[in-house]
Amino acid sequence: MATTYPTRHRLRVAVAGASGYAGGEFLRLAAQHPHLEIGALTAHSNAGTPLGAVQPHLRSLADRVLEPTTAEVLAGHDVVVLGLPHGASGELAAQLGDDVLVLDLGADHRLASAADWRAFYGSEHAGTWPYGLPELIVADDAGTGTQRERLAGVRRVAVPGCNVTAVTLGLQPGIAAGLLDPSDLVAVLANGFSGAGKALKPHLLAAEGLGAASPYAVAGTHRHIPEITQNLRTAGADAVSISFTPTLVPMARGILATATARLAPGRSVDADAVRAVWEQAYADEPFVELLPAGQWPSTAATLGSNAALVQVALDEAAGRVVTVTAIDNLVKGTAGQAVQAMNLALGLPETAGLATEGVAP
Repeated sequence: MATTYPTRHRLRVAVAGASGYAGGEFLRLAAQHPHLEIGALTAHSNAGTPLGAVQPHLRSLADRVLEPTTAEVLAGHDVVVLGLPHGASGELAAQLGDDVLVLDLGADHRLASAADWRAFYGSEHAGTWPYGLPELIVADDAGTGTQRERLAGVRRVAVPGCNVTAVTLGLQPGIAAGLLDPSDLVAVLANGFSGAGKALKPHLLAAEGLGAASPYAVAGTHRHIPEITQNLRTAGADAVSISFTPTLVPMARGILATATARLAPGRSVDADAVRAVWEQAYADEPFVELLPAGQWPSTAATLGSNAALVQVALDEAAGRVVTVTAIDNLVKGTAGQAVQAMNLALGLPETAGLATEGVAP
């Protein structure tokens, strides 16, 4: 039987890649989590540096010195978080014990298809772990449930991609209900610069990005595409075809995902019936909220929170359903999602350490 922990128990968590945006965001949340104690913090090129030199906002941890990222340093913890570049998690995770919960913030273990991994990442597949999107609708022979039930007691979690989370949450209710045609999906996203990581690249400099909006990974090349199609198949689609275009816009955090789909052949519904499908799907979700009719999501309203704000409408003239989803890419898109999955895996309250209130203005 999998171990669960009483609420009084403090769990030691190590973070590999603590100098990056994702690792730093996990630490921000972990520092306020009622059941966590922060253990080893590691980095690669920043090893030997005080955390406060690279994450100056984490005041309670500023004096902690970053250690090298090795299995020996990460040993002896209840939870290990891997905030590492793609391709770096598999070998390290294999050296950690089966009794430790490992949360991979990277892409290494998200895809079920080794062929998809090789096609989009160009290396050998490290294997597939339980998928860490609790709200993912799962339609299988046993009926329709969510991924939440499949996370209880697991010791490996692949944390989903940020863009994937936004598009999946927008479209999946209509896919699961058979309302949408999954062969004609279009998603256009506005993305904050933190989603590109901390690497020093010319197009990520303020001089290049401020006052500009620029697309990237256009025409079916973005690595999140196979993960999106995988999720929508899990939700009940037979086959998925999606045109996916992300765009960098001048904000540090956030994703605003506009995803549209034609109504499924033979389906004739009004706007109220469309809305009812999304209302039913998310009625009991603690972090996904369908906004009141006519109110549209804004990335500013999700800043710093684990909330996903969703709206849906019917474009009758075009015969398309339009969904708009806003998330903070570093919280619900990465670190908050990891905390949420961690809570479920360890038998803690799912909402522990997570907020739905954003920061404004």
